[in-house]
Amino acid sequence: MKTALFIFVLVIIQGTFGDEESEEKLLCKDNEAGEWFRLVGGEGDSCRDVIQCTSSGLQAIRCPAGLAFDIEKQTCDWKDQVKNCLKKNKEKKVKPLIYTDEPLCPDGQLACGDTVCIERTLFCNGERDCADGSDETYCDINHDPNRAPPCDKSVCVLPDCFCSEDGTSIPGDLPSEQVPQMITITFDDAVNNNNIELYNEIFNGKRKNPNGCQIRSTFFLSHKYANYSAVQELHRRGHEIASHSITHNADEKFWSNATVDDWAKEMAGMRIIVEKFANISDNSVVGLRAPYLRVGGNNQFVMMEEQAFLYDSTVTAPLTNPPLWPYTMYFRMPHRCHGNLQNCPTRSHAVWEMVMNELDRREDPTIEEDLPGCAMVDSCNNILTGDQFYNFLNYNFDRHYQQNRAPLGLYFHAAWLKNNPEFLEAFLFWIDEILEKHQDVYFVTMTQVIQWMQNPRTKSEVKNFEPWKDKCTVAEGRSCLVTNPNSCSLTSKELPGETIRLHTCMRCPNNYPWLNDPTGDGFF
Repeated sequence: MKTALFIFVLVIIQGTFGDEESEEKLLCKDNEAGEWFRLVGGEGDSCRDVIQCTSSGLQAIRCPAGLAFDIEKQTCDWKDQVKNCLKKNKEKKVKPLIYTDEPLCPDGQLACGDTVCIERTLFCNGERDCADGSDETYCDINHDPNRAPPCDKSVCVLPDCFCSEDGTSIPGDLPSEQVPQMITITFDDAVNNNNIELYNEIFNGKRKNPNGCQIRSTFFLSHKYANYSAVQELHRRGHEIASHSITHNADEKFWSNATVDDWAKEMAGMRIIVEKFANISDNSVVGLRAPYLRVGGNNQFVMMEEQAFLYDSTVTAPLTNPPLWPYTMYFRMPHRCHGNLQNCPTRSHAVWEMVMNELDRREDPTIEEDLPGCAMVDSCNNILTGDQFYNFLNYNFDRHYQQNRAPLGLYFHAAWLKNNPEFLEAFLFWIDEILEKHQDVYFVTMTQVIQWMQNPRTKSEVKNFEPWKDKCTVAEGRSCLVTNPNSCSLTSKELPGETIRLHTCMRCPNNYPWLNDPTGDGFF
């Protein structure tokens, strides 16, 4: 197929230019080496065919049937996902003149692509300050002139800062065999009648860590259809509630490009809603995770600093051995920005990153197999049976436990376990087995991991670690769920035509809470 396409390309070129050498020069004059481009824009096969200039001549490919070539992403993708078939070339971005033989600008300033000098701090701030936009074109971790510096352990010290060059170092320089193995189970999206029974089955009060306290989880909560009486009960029992946005906007690009104000409305607004309607008054909603794991670049982390969020858990680290420990964002991330078109932060931020280590999904870890890792457990689509899931859990546990004991993250959407009883059975069996076999393994919340990292304790000392004793044993009592919470039928000007029920043990608001009215009082 590749050869046939290449001949087809040459026929067109020769018919147009007549000379093979000159035709290559003309084609490659305005196209960078290694960059794919089209000869003809249009739908159908034209959108499947691209060529590139290489040192050995022109090369061409045709995407398989059902796919088209995305000229901006520079890869084949599903036809309905490709919106640029008419474009022949990837958009050319003007480079700023940052590195020149002779300085072009006074101290504190840098040159745009057109040689105009502007303040250094204006580069990569999310706004076009150069007339040609060159101040915003090369802004990854390697090119942002205001990027965070490499890890400096003489400056970055606990409890406020933690970094290491490759991300694998253990806090406090403890030997790995003395480190308690922490496991973080998290669930994303709304807590409601569809999943409350599942959570009660997993966290039944009988499963306890070696310190005698019940195992804990972190719930990244989105707003729509959330049952806040159930959220209140989860919080009463010691689980952590974190923010996962109000709208869960389905446009993934929204999260990549959202402004600081957008992020504040979504995440800080969600915190206002949770605190009011789940009656959480202890300032414990300190973490967030972006929908679809779409990192929001510096804007997201600027918002987090301004709104006093403690940690993010959105950034994914590619599968590596040993796995990575969480780190603070004061210094450069110890791994590459992983994910297609992800917008990772580049600057220094006073925020912890509870990095999502990819899980190894190979069925037989002793056999070298080129399988990419997966961050969310339910995205590991080769897990088809309970036995496979059990083996997967054991292998990834061993990867962490037998190496540097970085926290093992098991991140779920509840439906994956609920809709697959075989997976749930395997998961519960595995948790019980781990707790029975190991006296140094703890199922804890995200915040509890940070508390340990700020004050590292050996596995013998951690049994009396005070921050992990909070709500250790929760009295049964009469929970909000039992005392008939309010079921409020509400509308909002922001959601015309919709009537949505809000379940809460608090007083019903005037309106359904949303972005511009998170309290539901009706004051925009």
